[in-house]
Amino acid sequence: MKIKNIFMHIGVTSLAVLTLYSCNDLLDTKSYTQSNTQNFPSSMDDVNMLVTSMYANLNHQAAHPESSYLLTNLFASDDMFAGTSNGAADHLMVSGDTDFDFLWDIHYKGINAANMCLEGLDHMEQTGNLTDKAMFDQQKGEALFMRAYQYYELAELFGGVPLITSTTQETNVPRATDDETWAQIASDLKTAIGLMSDKKYNEYVASGHATKWAAEALMARCFLFYTGFYQKESMPLTEGGTVTKQEVSGWLNDCINNSGHKLVGDFRNLWAYTNKYTVDDYKYTAGQKGRDGQPLLWAGNGNPEEVFAVKFGNYAGYTYENQGGYANLYLAFFGIKSKSDNGASFPFGNTNSEGTVTPALWKSWTDTTDVRRRASVIVAKDEFDMSNMESGEVRGQWEETGLWNKKLQPVLSKQAYAKSGSWSNSLFWTVDPQYTGMTDAYIQPRWAAMFEDLYVIRFADVLLMQSELTGEAKYMNEVRARAGLPAIGYSLEALQQERRHELAFEGQRYQDLRRWHIAETALTAQNNSPMQNLGVQTVMRDGKYAERYKATGGFFPLPLKQIQLSNGTLKQNAGWDSSDAYLTVWDFDK
Repeated sequence: MKIKNIFMHIGVTSLAVLTLYSCNDLLDTKSYTQSNTQNFPSSMDDVNMLVTSMYANLNHQAAHPESSYLLTNLFASDDMFAGTSNGAADHLMVSGDTDFDFLWDIHYKGINAANMCLEGLDHMEQTGNLTDKAMFDQQKGEALFMRAYQYYELAELFGGVPLITSTTQETNVPRATDDETWAQIASDLKTAIGLMSDKKYNEYVASGHATKWAAEALMARCFLFYTGFYQKESMPLTEGGTVTKQEVSGWLNDCINNSGHKLVGDFRNLWAYTNKYTVDDYKYTAGQKGRDGQPLLWAGNGNPEEVFAVKFGNYAGYTYENQGGYANLYLAFFGIKSKSDNGASFPFGNTNSEGTVTPALWKSWTDTTDVRRRASVIVAKDEFDMSNMESGEVRGQWEETGLWNKKLQPVLSKQAYAKSGSWSNSLFWTVDPQYTGMTDAYIQPRWAAMFEDLYVIRFADVLLMQSELTGEAKYMNEVRARAGLPAIGYSLEALQQERRHELAFEGQRYQDLRRWHIAETALTAQNNSPMQNLGVQTVMRDGKYAERYKATGGFFPLPLKQIQLSNGTLKQNAGWDSSDAYLTVWDFDK
Protein backbone atom coordinates (compact mmCIF):
# COMPACT_ATOMS: atom_id res chain seq x y z
CA MET A 1 0.00 0.00 0.00
CA LYS A 2 1.31 3.43 -0.89
CA ILE A 3 1.07 6.15 1.74
CA LYS A 4 -0.74 8.51 -0.61
CA ASN A 5 -3.46 5.92 -1.07
CA ILE A 6 -4.31 5.38 2.58
CA PHE A 7 -7.31 7.69 2.25
CA MET A 8 -9.36 4.98 0.61
CA HIS A 9 -7.72 1.84 2.02
CA ILE A 10 -9.20 2.26 5.46
CA GLY A 11 -10.38 -0.02 8.18
CA VAL A 12 -13.89 -1.36 8.65
CA THR A 13 -16.58 -0.63 11.12
CA SER A 14 -16.91 -3.36 13.64
CA LEU A 15 -14.83 -4.78 16.45
CA ALA A 16 -15.18 -8.18 14.84
CA VAL A 17 -13.38 -7.04 11.75
CA LEU A 18 -11.00 -4.64 13.46
CA THR A 19 -9.35 -7.66 15.00
CA LEU A 20 -7.83 -8.24 11.57
CA TYR A 21 -5.77 -5.07 11.95
CA SER A 22 -2.77 -4.79 14.21
CA CYS A 23 -1.21 -1.52 13.11
CA ASN A 24 -1.63 1.53 15.28
CA ASP A 25 -0.21 4.01 12.79
CA LEU A 26 -2.26 4.86 9.71
CA LEU A 27 1.00 5.55 7.88
CA ASP A 28 2.16 1.97 8.37
CA THR A 29 2.46 0.62 4.83
CA LYS A 30 2.33 -3.10 5.58
CA SER A 31 -0.87 -4.78 4.35
CA TYR A 32 -2.11 -6.52 7.45
CA THR A 33 -5.33 -7.32 5.67
CA GLN A 34 -3.52 -9.35 3.04
CA SER A 35 -1.54 -11.37 5.55
CA ASN A 36 -4.41 -12.10 7.90
CA THR A 37 -6.96 -13.20 5.32
CA GLN A 38 -4.64 -16.11 4.56
CA ASN A 39 -5.75 -17.80 7.73
CA PHE A 40 -9.05 -16.16 8.57
CA PRO A 41 -11.81 -17.22 8.49
CA SER A 42 -11.21 -20.85 9.36
CA SER A 43 -14.73 -21.83 10.47
CA MET A 44 -18.35 -21.00 9.76
CA ASP A 45 -18.42 -19.07 13.04
CA ASP A 46 -15.63 -16.89 11.66
CA VAL A 47 -17.62 -16.42 8.47
CA ASN A 48 -20.66 -15.34 10.47
CA MET A 49 -18.50 -12.83 12.33
CA LEU A 50 -17.17 -11.34 9.10
CA VAL A 51 -20.58 -11.06 7.49
CA THR A 52 -22.30 -9.57 10.51
CA SER A 53 -19.55 -6.98 10.89
CA MET A 54 -20.37 -5.46 7.51
CA TYR A 55 -23.72 -4.16 8.68
CA ALA A 56 -22.17 -2.01 11.43
CA ASN A 57 -21.09 0.40 8.73
CA LEU A 58 -24.73 1.23 7.99
CA ASN A 59 -25.27 2.15 11.63
CA HIS A 60 -22.22 4.37 11.62
CA GLN A 61 -23.52 6.35 8.67
CA ALA A 62 -26.15 7.73 11.04
CA ALA A 63 -23.43 9.28 13.20
CA HIS A 64 -23.46 12.29 10.89
CA PRO A 65 -26.95 12.51 9.40
CA GLU A 66 -26.16 15.92 7.94
CA SER A 67 -23.60 14.17 5.69
CA SER A 68 -25.67 11.24 4.53
CA TYR A 69 -27.35 9.87 1.44
CA LEU A 70 -30.75 10.14 3.11
CA LEU A 71 -30.68 13.78 4.21
CA THR A 72 -28.98 14.92 1.00
CA ASN A 73 -31.81 13.41 -1.03
CA LEU A 74 -34.51 14.68 1.31
CA PHE A 75 -33.33 18.28 1.28
CA ALA A 76 -32.56 18.33 -2.44
CA SER A 77 -36.11 17.19 -3.28
CA ASP A 78 -39.26 19.24 -3.64
CA ASP A 79 -40.82 17.55 -0.60
CA MET A 80 -38.63 19.19 2.05
CA PHE A 81 -36.70 22.34 2.76
CA ALA A 82 -33.53 21.93 4.78
CA GLY A 83 -34.71 24.30 7.49
CA THR A 84 -31.20 25.60 8.16
CA SER A 85 -29.43 28.88 7.48
CA ASN A 86 -26.78 27.43 5.17
CA GLY A 87 -29.05 25.67 2.72
CA ALA A 88 -27.54 22.17 3.24
CA ALA A 89 -28.35 20.53 -0.15
CA ASP A 90 -31.55 22.57 -0.40
CA HIS A 91 -32.07 23.49 -4.06
CA LEU A 92 -28.81 21.71 -4.93
CA MET A 93 -26.78 24.07 -2.77
CA VAL A 94 -23.72 23.00 -0.82
CA SER A 95 -22.26 25.11 1.96
CA GLY A 96 -18.61 24.13 1.57
CA ASP A 97 -16.07 21.67 0.20
CA THR A 98 -16.13 19.47 3.32
CA ASP A 99 -19.87 18.67 3.30
CA PHE A 100 -19.42 15.18 1.88
CA ASP A 101 -16.16 14.16 3.55
CA PHE A 102 -17.80 11.81 6.03
CA LEU A 103 -20.26 10.39 3.48
CA TRP A 104 -17.46 9.47 1.09
CA ASP A 105 -15.25 8.06 3.82
CA ILE A 106 -17.94 5.91 5.45
CA HIS A 107 -19.07 4.44 2.12
CA TYR A 108 -15.56 3.35 1.20
CA LYS A 109 -15.18 1.86 4.65
CA GLY A 110 -18.28 -0.17 3.87
CA ILE A 111 -16.87 -1.20 0.50
CA ASN A 112 -13.62 -2.24 2.15
CA ALA A 113 -15.55 -4.26 4.73
CA ALA A 114 -17.43 -6.08 1.95
CA ASN A 115 -14.19 -6.72 0.04
CA MET A 116 -12.55 -8.11 3.15
CA CYS A 117 -15.53 -10.36 3.71
CA LEU A 118 -15.46 -11.65 0.13
CA GLU A 119 -11.75 -12.38 0.35
CA GLY A 120 -12.21 -14.17 3.64
CA LEU A 121 -15.00 -16.25 2.13
CA ASP A 122 -12.80 -17.11 -0.85
CA HIS A 123 -10.10 -18.27 1.58
CA MET A 124 -12.66 -20.37 3.42
CA GLU A 125 -13.76 -21.99 0.19
CA GLN A 126 -10.19 -22.77 -0.81
CA THR A 127 -9.57 -24.58 2.45
CA GLY A 128 -12.45 -26.91 1.70
CA ASN A 129 -13.69 -26.45 5.26
CA LEU A 130 -17.30 -25.73 4.31
CA THR A 131 -19.82 -27.40 6.57
CA ASP A 132 -22.82 -25.51 5.18
CA LYS A 133 -22.50 -24.63 1.49
CA ALA A 134 -25.98 -23.09 1.31
CA MET A 135 -25.25 -20.69 4.17
CA PHE A 136 -21.84 -19.94 2.70
CA ASP A 137 -23.48 -18.94 -0.60
CA GLN A 138 -26.04 -16.83 1.26
CA GLN A 139 -23.31 -14.96 3.10
CA LYS A 140 -21.28 -14.40 -0.04
CA GLY A 141 -24.42 -12.98 -1.60
CA GLU A 142 -24.83 -10.66 1.38
CA ALA A 143 -21.30 -9.34 0.94
CA LEU A 144 -21.93 -8.66 -2.75
CA PHE A 145 -25.21 -6.96 -1.89
CA MET A 146 -23.51 -4.72 0.65
CA ARG A 147 -20.80 -3.69 -1.80
CA ALA A 148 -23.40 -2.95 -4.46
CA TYR A 149 -25.50 -0.99 -1.99
CA GLN A 150 -22.60 1.30 -1.06
CA TYR A 151 -21.72 1.90 -4.70
CA TYR A 152 -25.37 2.53 -5.60
CA GLU A 153 -25.61 5.42 -3.15
CA LEU A 154 -22.29 6.87 -4.31
CA ALA A 155 -23.25 6.56 -7.99
CA GLU A 156 -26.56 8.37 -7.57
CA LEU A 157 -24.96 11.25 -5.68
CA PHE A 158 -21.65 11.59 -7.56
CA GLY A 159 -21.84 9.60 -10.80
CA GLY A 160 -18.87 7.37 -11.66
CA VAL A 161 -16.54 6.75 -8.72
CA PRO A 162 -13.29 4.79 -8.14
CA LEU A 163 -14.05 1.07 -8.21
CA ILE A 164 -12.18 -0.77 -5.46
CA THR A 165 -12.98 -4.48 -5.51
CA SER A 166 -10.23 -5.94 -3.31
CA THR A 167 -8.30 -4.97 -0.19
CA THR A 168 -4.96 -5.28 -2.00
CA GLN A 169 -5.89 -3.24 -5.06
CA GLU A 170 -4.12 0.01 -5.92
CA THR A 171 -6.53 2.60 -4.56
CA ASN A 172 -5.36 5.79 -6.20
CA VAL A 173 -7.27 5.10 -9.37
CA PRO A 174 -9.29 7.40 -11.61
CA ARG A 175 -13.02 7.55 -11.40
CA ALA A 176 -14.75 4.81 -13.33
CA THR A 177 -17.21 5.95 -15.95
CA ASP A 178 -20.88 6.07 -15.03
CA ASP A 179 -21.49 2.94 -17.12
CA GLU A 180 -18.60 1.07 -15.49
CA THR A 181 -19.84 1.96 -12.01
CA TRP A 182 -23.38 0.82 -12.68
CA ALA A 183 -22.11 -2.33 -14.39
CA GLN A 184 -20.25 -3.26 -11.20
CA ILE A 185 -23.41 -2.68 -9.16
CA ALA A 186 -25.53 -4.76 -11.53
CA SER A 187 -23.02 -7.63 -11.65
CA ASP A 188 -22.70 -7.80 -7.88
CA LEU A 189 -26.48 -7.84 -7.45
CA LYS A 190 -27.07 -10.41 -10.18
CA THR A 191 -24.51 -12.74 -8.63
CA ALA A 192 -26.00 -12.15 -5.17
CA ILE A 193 -29.50 -13.02 -6.40
CA GLY A 194 -28.18 -16.31 -7.80
CA LEU A 195 -26.41 -17.20 -4.56
CA MET A 196 -28.84 -16.28 -1.81
CA SER A 197 -31.54 -18.47 -0.33
CA ASP A 198 -35.05 -18.53 -1.75
CA LYS A 199 -36.58 -19.18 1.67
CA LYS A 200 -39.03 -16.65 3.11
CA TYR A 201 -37.45 -13.44 4.35
CA ASN A 202 -37.77 -14.46 8.03
CA GLU A 203 -36.87 -18.13 7.71
CA TYR A 204 -33.14 -18.24 7.00
CA VAL A 205 -31.18 -15.19 8.16
CA ALA A 206 -31.43 -12.82 11.08
CA SER A 207 -33.45 -9.64 10.80
CA GLY A 208 -31.39 -6.86 9.25
CA HIS A 209 -29.41 -9.13 6.95
CA ALA A 210 -29.75 -8.76 3.21
CA THR A 211 -31.84 -11.40 1.44
CA LYS A 212 -32.39 -12.52 -2.11
CA TRP A 213 -35.57 -10.45 -2.02
CA ALA A 214 -33.70 -7.31 -0.98
CA ALA A 215 -31.19 -7.89 -3.79
CA GLU A 216 -34.00 -8.26 -6.34
CA ALA A 217 -35.63 -5.06 -5.11
CA LEU A 218 -32.38 -3.11 -5.11
CA MET A 219 -31.65 -4.33 -8.64
CA ALA A 220 -34.99 -2.88 -9.74
CA ARG A 221 -34.28 0.45 -8.06
CA CYS A 222 -30.86 0.63 -9.72
CA PHE A 223 -32.26 -0.39 -13.10
CA LEU A 224 -34.98 2.24 -13.00
CA PHE A 225 -32.53 4.98 -12.10
CA TYR A 226 -29.87 3.99 -14.60
CA THR A 227 -32.17 3.42 -17.57
CA GLY A 228 -34.26 6.48 -16.74
CA PHE A 229 -31.53 8.99 -15.97
CA TYR A 230 -29.18 7.88 -18.75
CA GLN A 231 -32.07 7.05 -21.10
CA LYS A 232 -30.95 3.48 -21.81
CA GLU A 233 -32.91 0.33 -22.55
CA SER A 234 -30.86 -2.01 -20.37
CA MET A 235 -28.17 -2.00 -17.69
CA PRO A 236 -24.59 -3.16 -18.41
CA LEU A 237 -22.71 -5.96 -16.67
CA THR A 238 -18.96 -6.11 -16.05
CA GLU A 239 -18.77 -9.56 -17.60
CA GLY A 240 -20.49 -8.39 -20.75
CA GLY A 241 -24.14 -8.47 -21.70
CA THR A 242 -26.88 -6.54 -19.97
CA VAL A 243 -29.70 -6.70 -17.45
CA THR A 244 -33.01 -6.26 -19.25
CA LYS A 245 -36.35 -4.87 -18.14
CA GLN A 246 -37.87 -8.31 -18.54
CA GLU A 247 -35.30 -9.84 -16.18
CA VAL A 248 -35.82 -7.14 -13.57
CA SER A 249 -39.59 -7.51 -13.72
CA GLY A 250 -39.14 -11.26 -13.31
CA TRP A 251 -37.08 -10.75 -10.19
CA LEU A 252 -39.67 -8.40 -8.74
CA ASN A 253 -42.37 -10.92 -9.53
CA ASP A 254 -40.33 -13.47 -7.61
CA CYS A 255 -40.08 -11.08 -4.66
CA ILE A 256 -43.80 -10.32 -4.72
CA ASN A 257 -44.92 -13.94 -4.87
CA ASN A 258 -42.28 -15.87 -2.94
CA SER A 259 -40.58 -13.65 -0.37
CA GLY A 260 -43.23 -13.71 2.35
CA HIS A 261 -43.19 -9.91 2.39
CA LYS A 262 -46.54 -8.13 2.37
CA LEU A 263 -48.10 -4.76 3.09
CA VAL A 264 -48.81 -3.92 6.71
CA GLY A 265 -52.58 -3.71 7.27
CA ASP A 266 -52.64 0.06 7.91
CA PHE A 267 -50.13 2.61 6.66
CA ARG A 268 -49.97 4.33 10.06
CA ASN A 269 -48.73 1.15 11.69
CA LEU A 270 -45.44 1.55 9.86
CA TRP A 271 -44.47 4.52 12.03
CA ALA A 272 -43.49 4.49 15.68
CA TYR A 273 -46.07 7.04 16.84
CA THR A 274 -48.58 4.18 16.89
CA ASN A 275 -46.53 2.26 19.49
CA LYS A 276 -48.54 0.85 22.39
CA TYR A 277 -47.18 3.42 24.87
CA THR A 278 -48.16 6.43 22.76
CA VAL A 279 -51.06 5.55 20.47
CA ASP A 280 -53.86 6.14 23.01
CA ASP A 281 -52.48 9.52 24.13
CA TYR A 282 -51.81 11.05 20.71
CA LYS A 283 -55.00 12.74 19.58
CA TYR A 284 -54.38 11.85 15.92
CA THR A 285 -54.37 8.11 16.71
CA ALA A 286 -56.37 7.80 19.97
CA GLY A 287 -59.36 5.48 19.59
CA GLN A 288 -58.71 5.00 15.87
CA LYS A 289 -58.98 1.70 14.05
CA GLY A 290 -56.91 0.82 11.05
CA ARG A 291 -57.98 0.05 7.53
CA ASP A 292 -57.77 -3.59 8.53
CA GLY A 293 -60.43 -3.06 11.22
CA GLN A 294 -57.93 -3.51 14.06
CA PRO A 295 -56.80 -0.89 16.58
CA LEU A 296 -53.79 1.04 15.38
CA LEU A 297 -50.58 -0.55 16.61
CA TRP A 298 -46.99 -0.10 15.42
CA ALA A 299 -45.88 -3.11 13.37
CA GLY A 300 -42.40 -2.73 14.89
CA ASN A 301 -38.92 -3.38 13.65
CA GLY A 302 -38.56 -6.24 11.19
CA ASN A 303 -42.21 -6.12 10.12
CA PRO A 304 -43.29 -7.98 6.93
CA GLU A 305 -43.23 -4.82 4.80
CA GLU A 306 -39.57 -4.23 5.61
CA VAL A 307 -37.57 -5.64 2.68
CA PHE A 308 -34.30 -4.06 3.79
CA ALA A 309 -33.60 -1.69 6.65
CA VAL A 310 -30.79 -0.30 8.73
CA LYS A 311 -30.98 -1.72 12.25
CA PHE A 312 -30.28 0.38 15.34
CA GLY A 313 -29.92 -0.05 19.08
CA ASN A 314 -30.03 2.35 22.02
CA TYR A 315 -27.80 4.01 24.57
CA ALA A 316 -25.37 5.41 22.09
CA GLY A 317 -23.58 8.69 22.11
CA TYR A 318 -24.02 11.49 19.65
CA THR A 319 -20.74 11.11 17.79
CA TYR A 320 -19.19 8.65 15.39
CA GLU A 321 -16.59 7.78 18.00
CA ASN A 322 -19.25 7.01 20.63
CA GLN A 323 -21.72 4.95 18.61
CA GLY A 324 -21.77 2.07 21.04
CA GLY A 325 -25.47 1.45 20.58
CA TYR A 326 -25.63 2.50 16.95
CA ALA A 327 -28.52 4.88 17.55
CA ASN A 328 -30.85 6.11 14.83
CA LEU A 329 -29.67 9.71 14.90
CA TYR A 330 -31.66 10.54 11.78
CA LEU A 331 -34.66 10.90 14.07
CA ALA A 332 -32.85 13.44 16.21
CA PHE A 333 -32.63 15.83 13.28
CA PHE A 334 -36.36 16.19 12.70
CA GLY A 335 -37.88 16.83 16.12
CA ILE A 336 -39.46 20.27 16.56
CA LYS A 337 -37.62 22.76 18.76
CA SER A 338 -39.55 24.56 21.48
CA LYS A 339 -38.27 27.04 24.00
CA SER A 340 -38.69 24.81 27.00
CA ASP A 341 -39.16 21.23 28.11
CA ASN A 342 -42.96 21.46 28.13
CA GLY A 343 -44.03 18.67 25.80
CA ALA A 344 -45.62 21.22 23.44
CA SER A 345 -44.98 19.01 20.42
CA PHE A 346 -46.14 15.75 22.05
CA PRO A 347 -45.82 12.98 20.98
CA PHE A 348 -42.78 14.19 19.02
CA GLY A 349 -39.53 15.17 20.65
CA ASN A 350 -37.70 18.46 20.88
CA THR A 351 -34.48 18.11 18.84
CA ASN A 352 -32.82 19.76 15.80
CA SER A 353 -35.90 20.92 13.88
CA GLU A 354 -34.53 20.29 10.39
CA GLY A 355 -36.39 19.34 7.26
CA THR A 356 -39.60 21.34 7.05
CA VAL A 357 -42.21 20.05 4.60
CA THR A 358 -42.93 22.07 1.48
CA PRO A 359 -46.44 23.44 0.88
CA ALA A 360 -46.18 21.91 -2.60
CA LEU A 361 -46.18 18.39 -1.19
CA TRP A 362 -49.12 19.09 1.11
CA LYS A 363 -51.14 20.62 -1.73
CA SER A 364 -50.32 17.73 -4.06
CA TRP A 365 -52.72 15.58 -2.05
CA THR A 366 -55.83 16.62 -3.93
CA ASP A 367 -57.70 13.65 -2.44
CA THR A 368 -57.83 14.48 1.26
CA THR A 369 -59.24 11.02 2.06
CA ASP A 370 -55.79 9.55 1.39
CA VAL A 371 -54.72 8.33 4.85
CA ARG A 372 -51.08 8.92 3.97
CA ARG A 373 -51.59 12.70 3.99
CA ARG A 374 -52.05 13.14 7.74
CA ALA A 375 -50.14 9.96 8.52
CA SER A 376 -46.99 11.41 6.92
CA VAL A 377 -47.22 15.15 7.59
CA ILE A 378 -47.55 17.02 10.88
CA VAL A 379 -49.77 20.10 10.63
CA ALA A 380 -48.52 22.07 13.59
CA LYS A 381 -51.54 24.34 14.03
CA ASP A 382 -53.85 21.32 14.20
CA GLU A 383 -51.76 18.89 16.21
CA PHE A 384 -49.80 21.02 18.68
CA ASP A 385 -50.53 23.76 21.14
CA MET A 386 -48.36 26.28 19.33
CA SER A 387 -48.98 28.85 22.06
CA ASN A 388 -46.59 26.83 24.15
CA MET A 389 -43.93 27.26 21.54
CA GLU A 390 -42.00 30.50 21.23
CA SER A 391 -44.94 32.80 20.49
CA GLY A 392 -46.08 30.27 17.96
CA GLU A 393 -42.67 30.07 16.34
CA VAL A 394 -40.21 27.21 16.34
CA ARG A 395 -36.98 28.24 18.01
CA GLY A 396 -34.20 29.22 15.62
CA GLN A 397 -36.15 27.92 12.64
CA TRP A 398 -35.47 28.74 9.02
CA GLU A 399 -37.88 27.80 6.23
CA GLU A 400 -40.70 27.25 8.70
CA THR A 401 -43.88 26.21 6.88
CA GLY A 402 -45.99 24.83 9.73
CA LEU A 403 -45.62 21.39 8.14
CA TRP A 404 -43.31 18.69 9.46
CA ASN A 405 -42.27 15.18 8.54
CA LYS A 406 -44.15 12.68 10.74
CA LYS A 407 -42.34 9.50 9.67
CA LEU A 408 -38.90 10.33 11.04
CA GLN A 409 -39.48 11.69 14.51
CA PRO A 410 -38.37 10.87 18.05
CA VAL A 411 -41.56 9.62 19.72
CA LEU A 412 -42.52 10.30 23.35
CA SER A 413 -44.64 8.47 25.90
CA LYS A 414 -46.58 9.87 28.85
CA GLN A 415 -45.71 6.73 30.80
CA ALA A 416 -42.04 7.48 30.28
CA TYR A 417 -42.61 11.09 31.35
CA ALA A 418 -44.24 9.89 34.55
CA LYS A 419 -41.06 7.96 35.34
CA SER A 420 -38.50 10.58 34.34
CA GLY A 421 -40.28 13.89 34.96
CA SER A 422 -38.68 15.28 31.85
CA TRP A 423 -40.03 15.32 28.30
CA SER A 424 -36.52 15.21 26.90
CA ASN A 425 -36.08 11.87 28.69
CA SER A 426 -39.42 10.40 27.65
CA LEU A 427 -38.76 8.39 24.52
CA PHE A 428 -41.41 5.70 24.37
CA TRP A 429 -39.07 2.75 24.56
CA THR A 430 -37.75 3.79 27.97
CA VAL A 431 -40.69 2.08 29.66
CA ASP A 432 -40.12 -1.18 27.81
CA PRO A 433 -37.59 -3.66 29.23
CA GLN A 434 -37.30 -5.17 25.77
CA TYR A 435 -35.29 -2.15 24.76
CA THR A 436 -33.84 -0.81 27.98
CA GLY A 437 -32.63 -4.05 29.46
CA MET A 438 -32.55 -2.15 32.75
CA THR A 439 -34.64 -1.55 35.83
CA ASP A 440 -36.62 1.66 36.09
CA ALA A 441 -34.07 3.10 38.47
CA TYR A 442 -31.46 3.14 35.77
CA ILE A 443 -33.47 4.55 32.89
CA GLN A 444 -31.38 7.48 31.71
CA PRO A 445 -32.26 7.92 28.05
CA ARG A 446 -30.56 10.40 25.81
CA TRP A 447 -31.75 11.92 22.57
CA ALA A 448 -29.10 9.92 20.82
CA ALA A 449 -30.69 6.70 21.99
CA MET A 450 -33.31 5.75 19.42
CA PHE A 451 -33.62 2.29 18.00
CA GLU A 452 -36.29 2.38 15.28
CA ASP A 453 -35.30 0.70 12.01
CA LEU A 454 -34.63 2.99 9.08
CA TYR A 455 -36.48 1.68 6.03
CA VAL A 456 -34.33 1.36 2.93
CA ILE A 457 -36.78 -0.66 0.83
CA ARG A 458 -40.41 -1.35 1.70
CA PHE A 459 -42.69 -3.84 -0.01
CA ALA A 460 -44.90 -0.96 -1.13
CA ASP A 461 -41.93 0.31 -3.16
CA VAL A 462 -41.53 -3.15 -4.71
CA LEU A 463 -45.15 -3.04 -5.87
CA LEU A 464 -44.80 0.48 -7.27
CA MET A 465 -41.61 -0.41 -9.12
CA GLN A 466 -43.32 -3.41 -10.67
CA SER A 467 -46.18 -1.22 -11.89
CA GLU A 468 -43.68 1.15 -13.45
CA LEU A 469 -41.77 -1.65 -15.15
CA THR A 470 -44.84 -3.48 -16.46
CA GLY A 471 -47.23 -0.58 -17.03
CA GLU A 472 -49.84 -2.57 -15.07
CA ALA A 473 -51.97 -0.74 -12.51
CA LYS A 474 -52.76 -3.71 -10.28
CA TYR A 475 -49.62 -3.41 -8.20
CA MET A 476 -50.03 0.33 -7.76
CA ASN A 477 -53.66 -0.20 -6.85
CA GLU A 478 -52.70 -2.55 -4.02
CA VAL A 479 -50.80 0.35 -2.49
CA ARG A 480 -53.69 2.74 -3.14
CA ALA A 481 -56.21 0.37 -1.57
CA ARG A 482 -54.19 0.31 1.65
CA ALA A 483 -54.40 4.12 1.66
CA GLY A 484 -58.20 3.99 1.26
CA LEU A 485 -58.22 5.03 -2.41
CA PRO A 486 -60.10 3.49 -5.35
CA ALA A 487 -58.44 1.62 -8.18
CA ILE A 488 -57.34 3.66 -11.22
CA GLY A 489 -55.80 2.95 -14.61
CA TYR A 490 -52.05 3.09 -15.10
CA SER A 491 -50.28 6.17 -16.34
CA LEU A 492 -46.79 7.42 -15.63
CA GLU A 493 -48.24 10.57 -14.06
CA ALA A 494 -50.40 8.50 -11.69
CA LEU A 495 -47.41 6.33 -10.79
CA GLN A 496 -45.31 9.38 -10.09
CA GLN A 497 -47.95 10.74 -7.73
CA GLU A 498 -48.27 7.43 -5.90
CA ARG A 499 -44.54 7.21 -5.34
CA ARG A 500 -44.45 10.76 -4.02
CA HIS A 501 -47.25 10.13 -1.52
CA GLU A 502 -46.34 6.62 -0.44
CA LEU A 503 -42.58 7.17 -0.11
CA ALA A 504 -42.49 10.75 1.14
CA PHE A 505 -39.42 11.42 3.35
CA GLU A 506 -37.89 8.01 2.64
CA GLY A 507 -35.13 9.38 0.40
CA GLN A 508 -36.41 8.44 -3.06
CA ARG A 509 -38.08 11.60 -4.36
CA TYR A 510 -35.00 13.50 -5.56
CA GLN A 511 -33.61 10.58 -7.53
CA ASP A 512 -37.09 9.88 -8.94
CA LEU A 513 -37.25 13.48 -10.20
CA ARG A 514 -33.85 13.07 -11.84
CA ARG A 515 -34.61 9.80 -13.59
CA TRP A 516 -37.94 11.12 -14.85
CA HIS A 517 -36.16 14.27 -16.07
CA ILE A 518 -38.56 16.61 -14.30
CA ALA A 519 -36.23 17.88 -11.56
CA GLU A 520 -35.69 21.37 -12.95
CA THR A 521 -39.41 21.98 -13.28
CA ALA A 522 -40.36 20.43 -9.93
CA LEU A 523 -37.79 22.21 -7.85
CA THR A 524 -38.14 25.57 -9.56
CA ALA A 525 -41.86 25.33 -8.72
CA GLN A 526 -40.93 25.79 -5.05
CA ASN A 527 -40.18 29.47 -5.69
CA ASN A 528 -42.53 31.83 -3.86
CA SER A 529 -43.55 29.18 -1.32
CA PRO A 530 -44.66 31.02 1.85
CA MET A 531 -42.44 30.47 4.90
CA GLN A 532 -40.90 32.13 7.94
CA ASN A 533 -37.19 32.65 8.58
CA LEU A 534 -36.59 33.20 12.28
CA GLY A 535 -40.19 34.35 12.62
CA VAL A 536 -40.07 36.78 9.70
CA GLN A 537 -42.65 36.09 7.01
CA THR A 538 -41.09 35.66 3.58
CA VAL A 539 -41.16 33.41 0.52
CA MET A 540 -38.75 30.94 -1.01
CA ARG A 541 -36.91 32.53 -3.89
CA ASP A 542 -34.14 30.96 -5.89
CA GLY A 543 -33.63 32.19 -9.40
CA LYS A 544 -30.54 30.05 -9.94
CA TYR A 545 -31.80 26.53 -9.30
CA ALA A 546 -32.40 25.51 -12.91
CA GLU A 547 -29.02 26.93 -13.85
CA ARG A 548 -27.28 24.89 -11.11
CA TYR A 549 -29.08 21.73 -12.15
CA LYS A 550 -28.08 22.13 -15.79
CA ALA A 551 -24.47 22.77 -14.80
CA THR A 552 -24.21 19.78 -12.45
CA GLY A 553 -26.71 17.27 -13.82
CA GLY A 554 -28.02 17.02 -10.26
CA PHE A 555 -24.79 15.44 -9.00
CA PHE A 556 -22.99 16.69 -5.92
CA PRO A 557 -19.29 17.57 -5.54
CA LEU A 558 -16.62 15.04 -4.67
CA PRO A 559 -14.89 15.99 -1.40
CA LEU A 560 -12.02 18.34 -2.15
CA LYS A 561 -9.88 16.46 0.38
CA GLN A 562 -10.13 13.28 -1.70
CA ILE A 563 -9.13 15.10 -4.87
CA GLN A 564 -6.12 16.62 -3.11
CA LEU A 565 -5.05 13.30 -1.56
CA SER A 566 -5.25 11.67 -4.97
CA ASN A 567 -2.73 14.19 -6.37
CA GLY A 568 -5.21 15.08 -9.06
CA THR A 569 -6.12 11.54 -10.08
CA LEU A 570 -9.73 12.23 -9.10
CA LYS A 571 -11.51 14.87 -11.15
CA GLN A 572 -14.29 17.09 -9.79
CA ASN A 573 -17.85 16.89 -11.08
CA ALA A 574 -18.98 19.44 -13.62
CA GLY A 575 -20.41 22.58 -12.12
CA TRP A 576 -18.47 22.24 -8.86
CA ASP A 577 -14.96 23.08 -10.06
CA SER A 578 -14.75 26.58 -8.57
CA SER A 579 -15.19 28.07 -5.14
CA ASP A 580 -18.06 30.15 -6.50
CA ALA A 581 -20.14 26.97 -6.74
CA TYR A 582 -20.24 26.58 -2.96
CA LEU A 583 -22.74 28.68 -1.06
CA THR A 584 -21.98 29.53 2.55
CA VAL A 585 -25.12 31.59 2.97
CA TRP A 586 -28.36 31.78 1.09
CA ASP A 587 -28.23 34.33 -1.68
CA PHE A 588 -31.22 33.53 -3.79
CA ASP A 589 -31.30 36.75 -5.77
CA LYS A 590 -27.95 36.46 -7.51
